[in-house]
Amino acid sequence: MKGLAFYGQTGKFEWRMGATVLGGQSIAVFFGALVARGIGASRGDTAAGTYLLVGSALAVLCIVAAGLMRRPFGVTLGWLVQVATFLSAFVVPAMLVVGMVFTALWVGCLWQGHRIDALQAQWAADQEEEREDGLGAERHTDHGPGASGAGR
Repeated sequence: MKGLAFYGQTGKFEWRMGATVLGGQSIAVFFGALVARGIGASRGDTAAGTYLLVGSALAVLCIVAAGLMRRPFGVTLGWLVQVATFLSAFVVPAMLVVGMVFTALWVGCLWQGHRIDALQAQWAADQEEEREDGLGAERHTDHGPGASGAGR
């Protein structure tokens, strides 16, 4: 896919969409951490608190990645969050579905965001070209005798 970035500067629309996905993902990941802790506690697992701590750290990482989407490494951090979400399925299998949904949203936002940024840049260039053409035409039109301003 041409518009799918793994590292580098993203366009304005692309980073906004990616940050929105990561913000929503942070909520789902935090709820997954709560589920992991609850399941672990009900089974008497001594790692129940660790599940909550690691899951909460991943939720915070989602928010940090959302904030860093303007930076070249923000996209890379977003991809790492996607991988970590899939890895959390080893503790809570339902996180596999969360990982698939948010990775699909992530890919869609990066791809469509890049496409929209390119369309907006093309539109802005066309508008600038039309404006310059309009100004050039006004300068070169003949307004009749004495249009040079000599008689004024």
